[in-house]
Amino acid sequence: MTRLILSTSNIMNGGSIIRKPGAASNLEFTNSLRSNFLAAQQDYSPPLSATKENGNHSDIEKPSSVRPPSSVWTSRQGSDYYIPTIDWSLSGLSEEPSQYDVTVKLFYLPGADVKDRGQYAKDAIQLVFKELCVQSIDLLIVSFPGMSFEGDCEWVADKKNSSQGNDDEEVASWPVLEELYNQGVVKKLGLAEFGSEKLSKFLSRVKVRPKVDQVNVKDCCNVPPPLSKLAKVEKIELLVHNDCTDILPSGTLRELLGQGVKGAGVLSESKRSLDGMKGDLTPKWVVKYTAVVRDRGVIENKGYFAVAELKE
Repeated sequence: MTRLILSTSNIMNGGSIIRKPGAASNLEFTNSLRSNFLAAQQDYSPPLSATKENGNHSDIEKPSSVRPPSSVWTSRQGSDYYIPTIDWSLSGLSEEPSQYDVTVKLFYLPGADVKDRGQYAKDAIQLVFKELCVQSIDLLIVSFPGMSFEGDCEWVADKKNSSQGNDDEEVASWPVLEELYNQGVVKKLGLAEFGSEKLSKFLSRVKVRPKVDQVNVKDCCNVPPPLSKLAKVEKIELLVHNDCTDILPSGTLRELLGQGVKGAGVLSESKRSLDGMKGDLTPKWVVKYTAVVRDRGVIENKGYFAVAELKE
């Protein structure tokens, strides 16, 4: 079993990702991954001058579009395979950690085992800690699979939401997050896409109550009134977002890592007789992190990590 760790690096360094208005999209995430893969391939590839000195003129004649071997720009540490290689010495924020509000959003994917979600949360936070060089985060929002706010109006969206997800699995995934909160690793916990009925039931079954409920109301005019009323009574902050709930389908991941024009060339593809890693690929989780300079409201660092398992 190999654990693939994909990263975007700081996407604030690469300019804005243009997205069409309206429905939420995972384009920011997938385009940022592709950009980071390409940058790593270019950074770690030997310069043309090196091939000239070695007298290997056939390499010089190859088009620039030919990818370098994945072994050049990726790295292994035990069973972990980093795509691309991460130079942790370049990590960190420009000011003291106390000057930032750090928000982390963890997406549990459909292929992730519920019993492993606690470890996934710890692993995700540790990666963010290493990337930002911080020891705590201000807000951790958890997104469970199968959740959304969709409907012809806010009332319909709230009603449909009540039957989505899995109440027992969501409650069973919470104790590890409560532990992180009690340890001071996380200052506030939050949920994503919880309507009034689901949120009410959830609050009655957990010890550390969420302080935030983040909802996507792209297809509705307003936040559902029942949810707004419940949040006010329970003193829960409602935040609106535009994240894609189906952020990393298995097919998208294979395309990102495959041998196609937009792929990274990491996975094997028999149709083109190109070598690479082989096996069953399952996306497990994605984490999005944002570090905002508190007194200026400026995003200094924003990025993603994604983890998948490959059974070779």
